Amino acid sequence: MANKTQEIGGIHFPFPFTPYSIQKDFMAKLYQVLEAGKIGIFESPTGTGKSLSLICGALSWLRDFEQKKCQEEARLLEAGTAPLNDGKNQPPFVSYSCQGTPGTLRPAAEPDWVTQFVQKKKERDLVEQLKKEQIRRKKREERLQQLRHNTQFKYAAKRERQEEEETECLLRLSRDTLAAGSEAELLEGLAPGEEELVLSEYESEEEKGAASGLDEDENEDDLEEEHITKIYYCSRTHSQLAQFVHEVQKSPFGKDTRLVTLGSRQNLCINEDVKHLGFVQLINDRCMELQRSRHESKSRAEDKESKKRRQEPRAACPFYKYRQLQLLRDEVLLEVMDIEQLVMLGKEAGACPYYGSRFAIPAAQLVVLPYQMLLHTATRQAAGIQLQGQVVIIDEAHNLIDTITGIHSTEVSGSQLCQAHSQLLQYMERYRKRLKAKNLMYIKQILYLLEKFVTTLGGNIKQNPNTQSLSQTGTELKTINDFLFQSQIDNINLFKVRRYCEKSMVSRKLFGFTERYGAVLATPHEQPRLAGFQHFLQSLQPGLTEDPTPPVQVGTARAPRPASPLMHIEGFLAALTTANQDGRVILSRQGSLSQSSLKFLLLNPAVPFAQVVKECRAVVIAGGTMQPVSDFREQLLACAGVEAERLVEFSCGHVIPPDNILPLVICRGPSNQQLEFTYLRRELPHVMDETGRILCNLCNVVPGGVICFFPSYEYQHQVHAHWDKSGLLARLSIRKKIFQEPKRADQVERVLTEYSRCIECHGQAGGTVTGALLLSVVGGKMSEGINFSDNLGRCVVMVGMPYPNIKSPELQEKMAYLDQTLPRSPGQAPPGKALVENLCMKAVNQSIGRAIRHQKDFASIVLLDQRYTRPSVLAKLPAWIRDRIEVKATFGPAFAALRKFHHNKSSLS
Repeated sequence: MANKTQEIGGIHFPFPFTPYSIQKDFMAKLYQVLEAGKIGIFESPTGTGKSLSLICGALSWLRDFEQKKCQEEARLLEAGTAPLNDGKNQPPFVSYSCQGTPGTLRPAAEPDWVTQFVQKKKERDLVEQLKKEQIRRKKREERLQQLRHNTQFKYAAKRERQEEEETECLLRLSRDTLAAGSEAELLEGLAPGEEELVLSEYESEEEKGAASGLDEDENEDDLEEEHITKIYYCSRTHSQLAQFVHEVQKSPFGKDTRLVTLGSRQNLCINEDVKHLGFVQLINDRCMELQRSRHESKSRAEDKESKKRRQEPRAACPFYKYRQLQLLRDEVLLEVMDIEQLVMLGKEAGACPYYGSRFAIPAAQLVVLPYQMLLHTATRQAAGIQLQGQVVIIDEAHNLIDTITGIHSTEVSGSQLCQAHSQLLQYMERYRKRLKAKNLMYIKQILYLLEKFVTTLGGNIKQNPNTQSLSQTGTELKTINDFLFQSQIDNINLFKVRRYCEKSMVSRKLFGFTERYGAVLATPHEQPRLAGFQHFLQSLQPGLTEDPTPPVQVGTARAPRPASPLMHIEGFLAALTTANQDGRVILSRQGSLSQSSLKFLLLNPAVPFAQVVKECRAVVIAGGTMQPVSDFREQLLACAGVEAERLVEFSCGHVIPPDNILPLVICRGPSNQQLEFTYLRRELPHVMDETGRILCNLCNVVPGGVICFFPSYEYQHQVHAHWDKSGLLARLSIRKKIFQEPKRADQVERVLTEYSRCIECHGQAGGTVTGALLLSVVGGKMSEGINFSDNLGRCVVMVGMPYPNIKSPELQEKMAYLDQTLPRSPGQAPPGKALVENLCMKAVNQSIGRAIRHQKDFASIVLLDQRYTRPSVLAKLPAWIRDRIEVKATFGPAFAALRKFHHNKSSLS
């Protein structure tokens, strides 16, 4: 594919082929936003080449920015060769160039020579800094060139790694031999390996910081470099990120761009002993523990306790070695690769891909990462991401507000609270004599918090939550302060408790303890009255039994246990301590305590997003369907402090010809019944019958696949059952084979495969069956991220308007919050009511955008509900659909238009 450089407005945009006009407009506007340091909302429908436009537009700007910076550096370096003070032999004196009247005192200000000296010194410091940066940059380029052209360098590093591994193996054998004779010296009957379950002495003021993972004598060529100006690109899923990376590889920038793909430890870890833990929090904790053990102070050997026995040496991660990490870091920068390729490279180099990619961030030009890593402050800091003066592009951002809210919201069930309390109580009893006073104090505080949380829900911590029925049911919503007072925990310093949990890793120790002794809350089918816990607690009392429950043998086959419930509680505590007045706690009391829950809800997503906007040079929010944009403008950006003049909106049309799409609003059905699928009307038999008759008519004239979206799974199943009884399902089956969207995610692929095969087979064979009908759900698996291109989706039908549940306490609180905080425009609906309509239309836009996927595609879009004719609703449709939509008051003209459209298109294709 030949590269074709496009010149737009004097700017050169390399592109793999001749771009569409809308792609040229997109790149030009994107360049302007990045250059001016603005916030952009970009909408480009799927099938218009949005990813390539983002890549070529943004990297063209970065190319020009780096060139300008190099030119400016050269100018400063050239000017900086002048001496600091040309008149250094002259005595310092006060300049009287701005003399007042004789005898008057000069204002208290710096003398001119001091000001000049300070200015000159700043310039000299800047020059020195630029020289250091140039040296660093030159070293990096030399390393990359050496890697690129000298494969012997790689092999030498690998040989060195193998030699290190052999040496480490010999040392380990020696240590094991020495330790073999000291097993009898273990104190207090601790089993081998149980020592690591005991909490270390905790000092609340201790600030060890994150371990760098490097020996001090290896810091001469530090892995960390200065952060250059770069672009952070984030999307929702790893598959979307991998697709973006592949687009970069195919683009004109694929060979020269230093790109780094980031992921969690769960995705990147190659240490099987850590990875088999399975859960993100456990993997994170274990990894940090391995790094910490490498740098623990040797003063512990002098501790009185350690004198009584020879401690087993604590393991360090074999994939965290300086030379290998340095090599991996440079190889990551050498070639554009996705996350799977990064893991393979890490295994080959024997170096950790998580830390290797992290150390490559400063020198990278383009960093690709998932939403959560960028939008969550703690995760961002842990990954070593610095946003100051950088560019952020958030793709697939139609659900950005919900994503930020979801990342910062958390929920714990009554069952988890009781499990955590029981496990922690057993842990404390088992190791009471070995725990220091501060550890015991914090553990008792955590136990107290758990007890009060359960009491607030109306339960008893000492009873089985599965069998506890609550006298009071329903949902209650509290501010943070009200919740703390009601729970009687306002006298506890939650910040210190949270810090203790983070630093001591108590949840990981507790998980190891429960893994060893199986202290997990039994289900009601197994032990209805907590007999197992009582027996275990009794076993911990001296004299009652010789040994606790036997440890689980390593290697025993069993189903993986869930993560420690205390980890979920830690997340809840973190939410309580990081929120301000924009947070709420929802107390959901169901039939039993185990089903009840405490949920933290973030009402204002602009609070965490404001830091991103404030630090970054420019932020671009992009998506295929961004309408209605008022949510982004008012709820997110305005509340995050973005001024109106800094905000730029760009929306382009579709690449398809205008006559390749037929969007219709149909107000009445074949029997002239009004179509209005309100919650009260939609379950009426005649309404469901009318919907079936409409689909029967459509299936007679639409070839290939028809996708019909319903507001919910329950309504979809209800309609399907009604059609089955009335015979409408049999009538539909004459023309289309019928499929239903499954609720389970693991069944989606199978249904889609069968649906596709059916359309392909019947399209070739002919006969009465002309394709398939897929009954789907708005917001379900089929409404987002799946392409129904060409014959897979010749018609998309939307049954009703999928409004969210207005009775939801969370939605009601959000509406009330927006009504209080956002200004109400004259003649406009209240912000809370507008939110409900916006949520509905976002879901509609995502669903109806499934059909048109490329320039030669064609499809009809049918909206079945007369409420779609409202001007406020039509205004929230994507422009490329809104400009072509036709409102049909009766079914006859609508059916005629559909028949003509599909007849003409089918004959042409």
